[in-house]
Amino acid sequence: MKKYNLLVLTDPSNHSKENSLYALVEAMRKHPNCGLLDVASKANPLNQSFFDANVQNTLSVARVDQRFQFDAQLTAFQSNIKTVSLDKYDFVWLRLPPPLSPRFLEYLQNTFRNKTVVNDPKGIYETGSKAFLTRFPELCPPMQICRSIQDIVHFKNRFPIVLKPFRDYGGKGIVRIEGEQVWEGKQQSTWQDFVAKIKDKEIAYLGVKFLENVSMGDKRIIVVNGKIMGASLRLPAADSWLCNVAMGGSSNMAEVEAEEIQIVEHINPILSDMGIVMYGVDTLVGDEGKRILSEINTTSIGGLPQIARLRQLPLVEEATDLIWQYFLKLK
Repeated sequence: MKKYNLLVLTDPSNHSKENSLYALVEAMRKHPNCGLLDVASKANPLNQSFFDANVQNTLSVARVDQRFQFDAQLTAFQSNIKTVSLDKYDFVWLRLPPPLSPRFLEYLQNTFRNKTVVNDPKGIYETGSKAFLTRFPELCPPMQICRSIQDIVHFKNRFPIVLKPFRDYGGKGIVRIEGEQVWEGKQQSTWQDFVAKIKDKEIAYLGVKFLENVSMGDKRIIVVNGKIMGASLRLPAADSWLCNVAMGGSSNMAEVEAEEIQIVEHINPILSDMGIVMYGVDTLVGDEGKRILSEINTTSIGGLPQIARLRQLPLVEEATDLIWQYFLKLK
């Protein structure tokens, strides 16, 4: 069986023992098609030029073996280090946290022009804006692109709304507006105060109807190469309307419902054509009581090892095999 060399790009600076990278690369390493498996860290000063999107033909990498595990000192990224030419690799796997700058994504596209990159940098940039959801109005709550205060006024006069900055993540920058009241996270203010705050700034929001059923949770569904691997349900804290774990929400195991399967079947061909292999679909319960699409996430999707443990299934190994199938199909 032919073996191939794989490069993983990551930034371990904020990793915890729950980060998915370690379980994923362990399964990748054991795959029969895997030759060399190296990880390049953004935290390594020798790689700074590369991650700053400056031309660099080599990287300082850590070779992945059975000792590659998380610890607080990031030992895995400081031992077994080699300087390797970028030409050595057949495939590249991006496991970098958002946000990724358009300059860096374009640099990756050019640097690995003749290589298969997962997820594809151009696809990450195109799907990374909340505005991408406007391609699927039939799957989402009522939406409107808001580029001015007048746009926001027009939309908020219809019903309570949520404003999502195009390229923020993890619940950052989200604003809820109901009548003359505004919430930015847990901080409440007035519409007049909010207008005074943004009137001299560039306005770029996706406006979405606020769903009263948000307390029923935001479900994250993980998809790899078109296959649904599992789901988790993120519930807001008692004093919050935000479900993001980073904003105090809690994560629980969940089942995937029929309407969510239909959502994935609808969007997957489009994402696949854009080189998006592993992604997360977020759903909320709409006003009619069924789950609808709220977000699509395509950068460094986590949570699969935790779902695998709860369901007692080899989902990590299955996911990495699906990624290898994608690689080999294009080789």
